[in-house]
Amino acid sequence: MKKLFLAYIFLLFALVSSGQFTGGSLKASGLTCAMCTKAVNVALEKVPFVKEVKVNIKDQEYKLVFKEGNNIDFDALSKAVEDAGFSVASLKVTGNFTGVVAGKDKHAELNGINLHFLNGNKEELSGEKTITIVDKNFLSAKEFKKYASASKHPCVLSGKADDCCTKEGIKGDARVYHVII
Repeated sequence: MKKLFLAYIFLLFALVSSGQFTGGSLKASGLTCAMCTKAVNVALEKVPFVKEVKVNIKDQEYKLVFKEGNNIDFDALSKAVEDAGFSVASLKVTGNFTGVVAGKDKHAELNGINLHFLNGNKEELSGEKTITIVDKNFLSAKEFKKYASASKHPCVLSGKADDCCTKEGIKGDARVYHVII
């Protein structure tokens, strides 16, 4: 009976703040021709957790669908684009959120991914929501500088957990993605 009760509590906790990333929208910069677009497309299709890539050549945008139940690594997306010879201009990711509170300098974990919200009014994210990653390898240098200067936390520049992150339960040196809603 005690084991059943503990299992129920664990399940309840998991449901209260959980969710999964389902896809995203990535814009690449530096593309000059159809061959460039194809190179990025092929690189993104090789990322293990990417199920599908749809290209909008006009906007240099790639709509991504992630495989269900896979570990998502946003840095792998950035690396794929860089390995193709280009850079990420923006990455917006969509996830199904349950019980995640988004407030300025609040932290959350979603499927093992540490998020540090740089904005928000302590609203609870429920259902499908899109967030924008504003770390160095996911924006232009000008855009990144804007977000980095707006925060007093060193983790924005390093991408690693700092004192504010560890106070919220994130282990030191863990990868932290800085996001806006």
